[in-house]
Amino acid sequence: MLFIYKILINIVFIFSPLILIVRLIKNKEDPSRFKEKFGFFSKNKKYGKLIWFHGASVGELQSVIPLIERFEKNKSVSQILITSNTVSSSKIIKNLNLKKTIHQFFPIDCNFISKKFIDYWKPSKVFFIDSEIWPNTINNLSTQKVPIILLNGRITKKTLRKWLIFPNFAKLLFKKFQICFSSSLESKRYLKKLGAKNTKFIGNLKFSQSENENLELDESVRKFIKSKNSWCASSTHYSEEKFCGLTHLKLSKKYKNLLTIIIPRHIGRVKSIENELSNLNLKIHLDEPKKRISPDTSIYLVNSYGKTKLFYKECKNVFLGGSIINHGGQNPLEAARYGCKVFHGPNISNFKEIYDFLKNKRLSKKITNHNNLSDLLDATFKKKNRPKQISQSLYLIGKNILNKTYKEIC
Repeated sequence: MLFIYKILINIVFIFSPLILIVRLIKNKEDPSRFKEKFGFFSKNKKYGKLIWFHGASVGELQSVIPLIERFEKNKSVSQILITSNTVSSSKIIKNLNLKKTIHQFFPIDCNFISKKFIDYWKPSKVFFIDSEIWPNTINNLSTQKVPIILLNGRITKKTLRKWLIFPNFAKLLFKKFQICFSSSLESKRYLKKLGAKNTKFIGNLKFSQSENENLELDESVRKFIKSKNSWCASSTHYSEEKFCGLTHLKLSKKYKNLLTIIIPRHIGRVKSIENELSNLNLKIHLDEPKKRISPDTSIYLVNSYGKTKLFYKECKNVFLGGSIINHGGQNPLEAARYGCKVFHGPNISNFKEIYDFLKNKRLSKKITNHNNLSDLLDATFKKKNRPKQISQSLYLIGKNILNKTYKEIC
């Protein structure tokens, strides 16, 4: 099966220039850096020990930022390499201002590109995050006897079924991991079924948090939000912005001083979102702090990455997207850390255990339609205080998971 995979990925490689052109047109690739995916490096390797983290996109990388911050202080580590597949994740890493850490886009998983990448960077240890499994890269790392570790491994029933179509191929790959740290007990069971020899569940790393958060929202924006009855819709996907617009329209009949903050999952959709909401006769303001905000603004639309936490700090009610549509939801822990009440749709399979935890703490509520959401927001607007104890509780849980994981892998 590995042989067949190599043939298929080489076919993808042949057509990759066409794919990249389309992605460049759609602003899904960095024009100055897309060549990194073909094994042309924009950064230099330093002398000494290098460790490598790979995650698909923003969510995966954010879950290991606290670990990376620990390794930044580790004197035995000279350089930390982070790879990912998306432009948004590269911008998040750039904004962190880490001294030892550099970012490169993950190379196409062709055998020869993978070998070139590994031979250049010569990692001492490699961490794959979540469900990122790349056969050629894993096989080449194993051949060179580089330790491979799966962090926050997440295997769903759907993923398990797909892997078990080729059980021998799955076993061939998963047995190459030195250890797999699962994000849940369910994932731990599934990893064993796929052939992982050494599995451990310490806890979900998404509970941990960065120690170097700089939370400074523009003062004029902060004052504007505070002057309103505000709520935030975060990580929204296609059709969910309209859902939020309809929620706003219903609430605005009772609250004239209402502000809805929308942070889309993909900011490349901002223009279409703006048009869609304007068609509902809602006044939109794009997140441009130097531009004066009109007093009658209905929707504050965030069009840049890395600001989500800033708005969580100012809002106490957050709707998490990817949950009305059949996407599986987005991570609600960040919002919960700032004492926000979390609302979500029925589709939260990606974070079921976390949502169960928040539900038991009465910090989250499931909604099914915009009328349902507007009614719940109406009730919470009347409550002025946030539950402060949950922030400390989540901090301690996350710190414990972080400490134990770091001790295991350093």
